[in-house]
Amino acid sequence: MDIRTMQYYLAVVREGTISGAAESLHVAQPSLSRQMKELEEDLGVSLFERGNRRITLTEEGMILRRRAEEMLRLMQLTEAELTQAKDRITGEVNIGAGESHAFHFLSSVAAQIAQEHPEVRFHVVSGDTRDLMEQLNNGLLDFALIFSEVDRSQYHSLTLPQEDRFGVLMRRDSELAERNVITLADLEDKPLIISRASGEMIHALMGRQPHIAATYNLIYNASLLVEDGLGYALGFDKLINVDGDSSLCFRPLSPAVAVTGTLIWKRYQVLSPAVRLFAETLRSNIYSPE
Repeated sequence: MDIRTMQYYLAVVREGTISGAAESLHVAQPSLSRQMKELEEDLGVSLFERGNRRITLTEEGMILRRRAEEMLRLMQLTEAELTQAKDRITGEVNIGAGESHAFHFLSSVAAQIAQEHPEVRFHVVSGDTRDLMEQLNNGLLDFALIFSEVDRSQYHSLTLPQEDRFGVLMRRDSELAERNVITLADLEDKPLIISRASGEMIHALMGRQPHIAATYNLIYNASLLVEDGLGYALGFDKLINVDGDSSLCFRPLSPAVAVTGTLIWKRYQVLSPAVRLFAETLRSNIYSPE
């Protein structure tokens, strides 16, 4: 029962099927099936309930999952101690994020780490929740900042200590620009520009299918559509500069609509020292007493 076998076992648990785990591990499915069968034979127990389409663990399987997680965590701590013994942490941290003012919390932690460990490099990818989840699950991202429900059986998560407020980006010469706040009723007959991820939410809030003129996944592109007169863009505040000579303005929704971002990363995987440092620094910043 070695570390690699435990990693393979946790991958099967995570993915829910042998085929899914084999694909994520880049190993042959028959080979992985054989290793899981040999693991059961070595332990003398059944780890999986047979006959289900997705993996269901027996009581013994759940015990092994807990112990396997502890084994991998101990290995991670050992790697960290050895790295720290050399007094340097290097590596890359890949972060995917929807456009949000709350990202400042992540960027401030990245800057804090960079001061102490200048050889850690950060790569940021922008996108909506659908794109980011796909990249996270395919191993292209270490973290994703999302604004939707989180499956905590599959992901570690940290809720950021800052809300993002929804509102309407519009031209200063539009008929709604004179108002301090915008109601959903004000938008019923207006051409809307919405993010791909917010369509269902907007539909539910308005109680009817809105007039969608365009969708976007980057608010800057949406702001150009607004500037050229296509419609009113729904999105987060503080992402587009509307001060000074800008031809655009932002008005919050009333009643207020705000969401909180959640940073997630996959369970049952070995984190590099740089990725682990970022997660631990984030956690300490969020939960440290003021």
